[in-house]
Amino acid sequence: MQATTAYIRETLSGTYSAEEIRNLTRWLFERVCGLTLARQILCKDKQIDETEKESIRRVVERLSRSEPIQYIFGECEFHGLRFEVTPSVLIPRPETSELVELIVRRHPETGPKVLDIGTGSGCIAVSLAKMLHEATVTAIDICDDALAVARRNAETHQADVRFLLADILSESSLDEVAPSAFDVIVSNPPYVTEREKAAMDAHVLMYEPAQALFVSDDDPLCFYRHIAARGRKWLSEGGRLYFEINAAYGKELVSLLKEMDYCEVETVRDISGKERFIQCSKT
Repeated sequence: MQATTAYIRETLSGTYSAEEIRNLTRWLFERVCGLTLARQILCKDKQIDETEKESIRRVVERLSRSEPIQYIFGECEFHGLRFEVTPSVLIPRPETSELVELIVRRHPETGPKVLDIGTGSGCIAVSLAKMLHEATVTAIDICDDALAVARRNAETHQADVRFLLADILSESSLDEVAPSAFDVIVSNPPYVTEREKAAMDAHVLMYEPAQALFVSDDDPLCFYRHIAARGRKWLSEGGRLYFEINAAYGKELVSLLKEMDYCEVETVRDISGKERFIQCSKT
């Protein structure tokens, strides 16, 4: 096991930080060898058989090309649930789990009607369907392949979610979305500008779906503006809008929402202290 650990560290040292390599090593031993973290600590001299070594070697080779381990294994954990992920969907981030928690705390009522715009893997929609009391959840996405992943995740977790193919930027695709008013609209839309690409990790740029990440430098609030406009039509009185945001445009988005007659517009920081979310209400 120690020799395999050294091999992983040496092979990945030019691609990942020391902390990332430690986490990847733990995950590899757990997934490939069935070793819990406790057993990894207690059994450092354990012999890894040749089949396991070959499996680890193949995964490490892919990791060395910056391929995300979540895509390699086809799953990741989000809000205590395991979700299927493919290159058709973004890998759910821990920060987005805080958005789910924010909504759950704010909506203890029975039977809220929820819309998730740009659902991707379905992680937000499925989590809310599981955690909100008797919620009616609708989720839309522009990508058929993403919706297929989201539907499988809903089936896996026995979550009742209505999935629709729709584009928030296209009026003609939205006819079926809102048969009645929603109490909650939530979205983690594309918000990384083209000029911000240079600062992003290779595993994001090379493997995650660009259409779910990037927005034009000329109109970084494009998706927020369209969603907020729809919110004026689709939200019930007192209904609430929740966004994950690019902190660089937080003040502009607050101003935009106030101009669109939303009230209680509030920026919320994530656990690391970064402005990450905005919530507001329809008057």
